[in-house]
Amino acid sequence: MKGPITDRELTVVEQAGILIKDDFIIEVGAWNALKEKYFYEDVNLEEIESPAVCLPGFIDSHTHICFAGNRANDFAMRNAGKSYLDIAAEGGGIWSTVTQTRAATENELVANAMHRVSQLAAQGITTVEVKSGYGLSVKEELKMLRAINTVKRLSGLQIVTTCLAAHSVPKDASVEQYLAEVNENLLPVINKEGLSNRVDAFIEQGAFSPAQIQPYFQKAKELGFDITVHADQFSVGGSEIAVAYDAVSADHLEVSGNNEIKLLAQSNTVATALPGASIGLGVAFTPARKLLDAGACVAIATDWNPGSAPQGNLLAQAAILATYEKLTTAEVLAAITVRAAHALRLTNVGKIQKDYRADLAIFSTDHYENILYHQGQLQPSKTVLGGKLTN
Repeated sequence: MKGPITDRELTVVEQAGILIKDDFIIEVGAWNALKEKYFYEDVNLEEIESPAVCLPGFIDSHTHICFAGNRANDFAMRNAGKSYLDIAAEGGGIWSTVTQTRAATENELVANAMHRVSQLAAQGITTVEVKSGYGLSVKEELKMLRAINTVKRLSGLQIVTTCLAAHSVPKDASVEQYLAEVNENLLPVINKEGLSNRVDAFIEQGAFSPAQIQPYFQKAKELGFDITVHADQFSVGGSEIAVAYDAVSADHLEVSGNNEIKLLAQSNTVATALPGASIGLGVAFTPARKLLDAGACVAIATDWNPGSAPQGNLLAQAAILATYEKLTTAEVLAAITVRAAHALRLTNVGKIQKDYRADLAIFSTDHYENILYHQGQLQPSKTVLGGKLTN
């Protein structure tokens, strides 16, 4: 699960067949052998036209796709020389999206997120993590979380919901006041209603310091929430807190140094690279090669959000990161399947294997290497969700 992977370690089955029942994989093997074995069974045969490559459905383990409005002006300002933190200080950034998301109804948020989820499904993504974090009040965070859970019921994809109430500090409260409100009046409601079993926090200048966030994480742990962290994006400190609280993942890590890399590699915390944010902000990529070589478990996700990472194309981002960080094809495919599943504590997705959910991405190509080679241009011809073809 951790460390480097060579392409020789990939398991490739030629002329393969996959037997599916009740959303799950029952058996994998050679097509002709499976046909012969189950000749007398009531089995529907769906033969995919050759050439085709079938991979596990992809997992986008870090997104912010529940929001209203856009921040095209932020992108223009950054390209004109403003920094991410400068734009936030001038009323742009996260607060701009908070204002637009608060103005949207719950139904509008559902419609927006459903549209984005359908785009992800077309890319072969079958499991998606979706965060709140653009409400920044008890009422508005609950609105977001309820909208995400409606998408979870309607979409057909596996949706993992994360409470990111600690995304930024609202303008009408201090850090201490806001986190106390979240701890007392938000987390218990989320817990009671089953809206999420995960919390996240942005540990960064202009958001929450490592010291400030600890009461929030402590309360979350007491209530049984898993923890994940926006860490080391512009300054270090977040990954150390992530490891200290046994977070399931530490995401971003663009400025992680040798100390942070060592801490993550020696922990059970997944290091999640978000190349879309590096592309959107024009900053360095997560040091994925160093993390892997040190023994870390590295996942790759899009960070799809309206500000710093609006692209939302997982394959393109993963292929670009691979080019800059010299990642093997096996390392990239693991990072968007089984290792991404580990970042979400999911044990039945990310592999084409018996007892795993039948989520598949099928590409019209004669070799799996072509998928990353085309850097996002080659998209799946078919996506399978729980055993059902969707396109």
